[in-house]
Amino acid sequence: MFEPAQDNPYPDTHTPGEGPDPHPLLAPVLPLLGRWHGRGEGEYPTLERDFRYEQEITFSHDGRPFLRYEARAWIVDESGAPVRPAGREAGWWRATPDGTLEVVLAHPTGIVETYVGTVSGPEIEIETKDVALTPLAKEVTGTRRRYSLDGDRLTVLHDMAAVGQPLQHHLTTRLRRRSS
Repeated sequence: MFEPAQDNPYPDTHTPGEGPDPHPLLAPVLPLLGRWHGRGEGEYPTLERDFRYEQEITFSHDGRPFLRYEARAWIVDESGAPVRPAGREAGWWRATPDGTLEVVLAHPTGIVETYVGTVSGPEIEIETKDVALTPLAKEVTGTRRRYSLDGDRLTVLHDMAAVGQPLQHHLTTRLRRRSS
C-alpha cells in the first residue's frame, strides 16, 4: 500500500512573499498573482439576452516559469443573487525567454484553447493559436483576451468567434484582488 511520506513539498502559492521564490521569467506577469473576485456582463448575438455574472480567478505558482490559472463564474440576477453555475476553466500561463506568453486553457465543456500573447506593462493580450473541441463541444473558432491591471483592480475583456459568428465582444469582467 502506498503511503505518502509528507505533505506536498512543492505547494503552489498565490501570495507574494510566501512559498517558493517566483521564477525570474514570471516578472512581467507577477502582478497577476493572487485571488481575484468581481462581476461582469456578457453578450453574444446567438444569446437571447445579455447576462450578469460573478467570477473568481486565481493565479499561483510553484517556483517554475509558469502560473497556474483557475477561473469559475456563476450567473447572477439583477439583485446580484446567484442563479446557476456558469463558465469554468483551468490552465497554465507560461512565460518564455523572449518575453511572450504561451497559455493553455481547458474548459469542462470540451474546449481546449492554446494562446500566444504579449505583456506590455499593465496590459496583457492573448489570442488563440489553436482551439480543440470534443465531439459534443460548442463550435468555438477563436478568442482574444485583454487583461488590464490597475493596482488591485483587474479588467478582463474577452472576444469570441463561435457558432458561425466572427470574432467580437463577449465578456467584460471587473475584479478586485482579495487579501487571501
